[in-house]
This record gives sequence, structure tokens and C-alpha cells, in this order.
Amino acid sequence: MKWICISGSWRKANNKIEIDVRNCVRKILRGGNGVITGGALNIDYIATDEVMRINPSLNKLKIYLPSTFEIFAAHFRKRAIEGVITRQQAEDLIALIKRVEQINPNAIIEDKTNKELNKQTYYERNTKEINASDELYAFQVNNSLGTEDTIKKAKEKGIPVEIFSYFI
Repeated sequence: MKWICISGSWRKANNKIEIDVRNCVRKILRGGNGVITGGALNIDYIATDEVMRINPSLNKLKIYLPSTFEIFAAHFRKRAIEGVITRQQAEDLIALIKRVEQINPNAIIEDKTNKELNKQTYYERNTKEINASDELYAFQVNNSLGTEDTIKKAKEKGIPVEIFSYFI
């Protein structure tokens, strides 16, 4: 079994991107492989949701969080208060990660060293995702820098990379 990372932009997605991500997850799971994501909004959320539909035991899912779940949840609630994301987005993401943890605690890989979340800790998380991956499917919206960081790291590692680019 291979572990395939699905990474992508957290700020924006649309119906086309959602369909592409869900189709990609189905292809990965039908091939007997597992999915790695980073627990973020949009691409990661969609990929996780699709794994939950197809693989209810979640034994083919790994979510790399850039911190503990508690810090992660507090960060997203803070970002909602700041107006960066909506409260609904924050609570939906937190609920999704909680459901995964209840079903298969081993699917959640926390970074217990980071006490706050920022660009550096997210990029560190990207490195951990790629280190655990055999391939990368990148869903890059508007040339997002975080997705570009993940693509660069996958290419440096020498694993296959498939890039889906969107401008919305």
C-alpha cells in the first residue's frame, strides 16, 4: 500500500475543485492506497470527508496537524474571530477532525512541539506530510505559496507529483 498526499489551497475552492479532489480520493482508495492530508480547510477537508464516506474505519487516512488538536482548534476559532475564515468553517473543520479522532485515533498525527500556528509551522507540517508520502496530488489555486512549498518538497524527495492548477 502506498500513502498518497493530497495537498492544496485552503483559502478557495469551487465545485470543479471539489469534484476533482473527491475523484482523486476515490481513485487512491480503489487502488488500495491511503490518503495523507494536513487537516486544513477546503482541499484537505474535502479529501478527509471523501475518505470518511468510502473508508469508514479510516484505516487509510492520516491527518498531519501542525500542533496538538487543542492548539489547532483554538487557532481556527481565533481566525474566525479575526474574520479570516467564518465561524462555520472553523467549527465544521474542528468537528471533522474530532470525528476522525473518535473513529481512528491513529489517523491523527499531532505535532506536540508547536505552541502556535504560523507560516513556519504549516511549512514544517508540509515537510512531515511529504516525508510520509509515496506520491503527491497537489490542488493549487491561484498559485498558492503553501501548495508550492509542498510541491517543491515532493520534487526534492523525488516522488511522483501530479499538479492540478486552478485560477478562481
